Amino acid sequence: MCGRYTLFTSREELRERFDAVPTRQLDARYNCAPGQELPVVTNEAPDEFRFQKWGLVPSWAESASVGNDRINARAETVREKRSFADAYESRRCLVPSDGFYEWVERDGAKQPYRVAFEDDRPFAMAGLWERWTPKTKQTGLGDFGSGGPSREQEPLETFTVVTTEPNDLISELHHRMAVILAPDDEETWLHGDPDEAASLLDTYPDDELTAYPVSTRVNSPANDAPGLIEPVEV
Repeated sequence: MCGRYTLFTSREELRERFDAVPTRQLDARYNCAPGQELPVVTNEAPDEFRFQKWGLVPSWAESASVGNDRINARAETVREKRSFADAYESRRCLVPSDGFYEWVERDGAKQPYRVAFEDDRPFAMAGLWERWTPKTKQTGLGDFGSGGPSREQEPLETFTVVTTEPNDLISELHHRMAVILAPDDEETWLHGDPDEAASLLDTYPDDELTAYPVSTRVNSPANDAPGLIEPVEV
């Protein structure tokens, strides 16, 4: 799976790499976690980084809490699963990253590893996004002693990361990995038809990737500092 990642590439480099501008301040992040608002590039607005909450909430959901269980979508079933099928058809996105974390159990404890390109260059993980609008009843009484009409709250935009089978490097750490898109395939992922997009959901080769152990401080989303990506001895 993909449950944490990094994005500390400079604003200028990200802007050049994705040909998109952020809609708000873009800070260096060393421990991006589910439930946080993070930058993505959507097919709806491919020239900007939108900030969306990690954990996809389908448009039909009764509560935003369902997003807690939808931080990842399996490539093998993404077209059939009710939670993801609509988004796969028409709401795909790029999730910018420059590395992600996986955990390995050692001596009863979980040791985090960071996976990244050897030069720490940014890349795009395949993602899906949704817009969910909750509805509430007005609490005031109407003219006839009944509740007022329904009113809509601000819509919530959310995303999920698509995962697939791991390559040889990551299989030593976990049985799933994020779908990493080649730069030339990003436009197709955003705007191609469903069959074209499906052809991109392959395992990324491990030729240029590296994995190394990092501090267990990354286990807590409250920690977000440059030291988290430094290698440690295990």
